[in-house]
Amino acid sequence: MKRLFIIKDTPANKISYYHIAFFLVALPFDRFYSELILISFLLHSLIHSNRQRFRSAFTIQNLLVSSVFFVTAIGILYSHDKAQGIKDLQRQSAIILFPFLFSVSGLDWKKYRMNFLRIFAFTCVATILYLYIDAISIILYNKLPLRVLFTQVFLNHNFSSPVNIHATYLGMYCLLSGVVFLYSFLNERSRSWRIIYLLSILILLAGLVQLASKSVLISAIAIAVFFPFFMLKGVKRVSLITGMAIIGVFITCIIINISSFRSRYVTQFKDDLVQTSINNEILEPRIVRWRLALQLISQSPLYGHGSGSEKRLLNDSYFNNKLYNSYLHELNTHNQYLSIALKTGSLGLFVFLFTLFIAFLAAFYNRDILFGSFWAIVCIVSFSENVLDVNKGIFFYAFFFSLFIQSGKPFGRLSRSNGRRESHAYPRSVNKQENAAAVRSDNYV
Repeated sequence: MKRLFIIKDTPANKISYYHIAFFLVALPFDRFYSELILISFLLHSLIHSNRQRFRSAFTIQNLLVSSVFFVTAIGILYSHDKAQGIKDLQRQSAIILFPFLFSVSGLDWKKYRMNFLRIFAFTCVATILYLYIDAISIILYNKLPLRVLFTQVFLNHNFSSPVNIHATYLGMYCLLSGVVFLYSFLNERSRSWRIIYLLSILILLAGLVQLASKSVLISAIAIAVFFPFFMLKGVKRVSLITGMAIIGVFITCIIINISSFRSRYVTQFKDDLVQTSINNEILEPRIVRWRLALQLISQSPLYGHGSGSEKRLLNDSYFNNKLYNSYLHELNTHNQYLSIALKTGSLGLFVFLFTLFIAFLAAFYNRDILFGSFWAIVCIVSFSENVLDVNKGIFFYAFFFSLFIQSGKPFGRLSRSNGRRESHAYPRSVNKQENAAAVRSDNYV
């Protein structure tokens, strides 16, 4: 643990490093602490910056990461809900702020990338342990049987409520952390650290099951399918696939045999995908709200209705279609793609999809499994949540997108890969050596 918090660098860079470390530690908790640390880091970076660093902030990479922010800003110009649009823009300011800070701070992001990811991952482990301790203490205080832990009382949002975070977003954090630990486990030589990483993975898996986010579970399955093919070869790949399969079967048995998990993962998932629910607990399935959102999108398919218009338009539609539960709770579309299309039309949706597509290419050409896992989590969870309308989702998207861009220089690598393909100037052995060097540098701690 010492190697995560004691570094050799200039005093200014050390302060920047600890700002980021404390930001990551605070991320799963109340946003006040994250925002306070972010403001402090901004002031520190501005004080120690220079003209050259400011110039480095104006790059295509940073523009791409910030694209959603600019789409929202343009959408305000023709919106009839400008006040709400400005609030949305303020909330999304982190999307443009992080790329700027990463460029002007002076930190070597490639050097410290794994440190930051592990600090974040250990924070998520500590958070899950705290939530389990809190739940068990409540059970013991009320003299209830321990099996109550696996009922609806301590499932999903009820489990994450002590730290005041949406279960899906904490699930996203835990899933990325689990991938970080798995990556670290496969690249670690120290036996004691491998044991620590393995125990941390098991704790995070338990937390993921308890948080019961269906979209995060689907993300985990997608990552588990592709991870072995990006990381290992031969016998090691087979061993990893076998281990993942055993864990998958074990988790499946838990979900099937415990009624509360079965209801959450299976029954409610089916109900969300039908237009009339047979489950009284879900009066208005997601697909019904999506259908209404599509009707609103069809009214202005190219430009949308403007930033900030989603809540008002959906509430009117909910009321007119007698979706009173959704109306009273002022629910959004619970789909980031439909949300962007509703507010800024097909043009805004194209910008967002193009950003995700370029990120996928960068992760694929660099064989960056961590970047690819982050990409998969964002893409899949965006089908069920408005990730970029909530503080925890915005910080997750903006920070880690910026970190992977700045630490890996993926766009420069991507352009070189394309150049090699066109010119055939280099033999395959050179490419293998470069890939091996990239992996070795990524393992630096």
